[in-house]
Amino acid sequence: MRLLRALGVAALVVLAPAALGGCAAPTGAGRDAPALPRTERERDDLIKAAQQVLVERCLAGRGLSSKGAAGERRADGTDDTADRRLQGALFGRGRPELSITLATGYTVKAHTDGCLAAAQRELYGDERRWFRAQVVVNNLRAEAGLRLKDDPDYRAAQGRWTHCATPDSGPRPERPAPAVAARCGRESGLDEVRARLEPALLDQVRAERRDQLTTYRQLRSRALHRAADLYAERTVPENREKGSTPS
Repeated sequence: MRLLRALGVAALVVLAPAALGGCAAPTGAGRDAPALPRTERERDDLIKAAQQVLVERCLAGRGLSSKGAAGERRADGTDDTADRRLQGALFGRGRPELSITLATGYTVKAHTDGCLAAAQRELYGDERRWFRAQVVVNNLRAEAGLRLKDDPDYRAAQGRWTHCATPDSGPRPERPAPAVAARCGRESGLDEVRARLEPALLDQVRAERRDQLTTYRQLRSRALHRAADLYAERTVPENREKGSTPS
């Protein structure tokens, strides 16, 4: 259900003109490429909004819509049949076709038969390459964190932190009070060790995953331009109907 709500949030953007930071130019023969958003956050919003538009088109082709469906439940609190059908149409059914196991040991899986997958194919061109690249890139910091735990300086500082955060009268709580955790982070040297080691480890991981990073950037750039084209396709006809001209 959280994924459904995430799709709903993206729908709020719905390719709004503000997401472009300016007017979109017409596309097609003899037309300039549409303007792209200026900030990374606006670019992310544009891609998410375009994905939502494509998802809704796909669902409509199956006689479905995600709007309002996330809140539909039976009186006993379980998902109703229509909602389960929507979940399957959105995210796919059966065994996931895509799978990747990360250096951290976690395995991430995805389907290729749902409307979300269809939207990603439209935007990124190659769903399988995008799936692998974005999963790896989104977990680079976690991979660096795994290597950090193997460093002897970090392990020594972590031991001092544990001793500091353990009260004399009993075992250390699973979650020490924030003030205690912060004080022990300073006194144990854990904060200093982490600040010194993490950037270098992250750079190391990024260098080793250079191919996936390159693929990620290439496919994201493709998705951004496709999203801008989609925005132009939706807004230019609207402007013409209102008698205005593109800026």
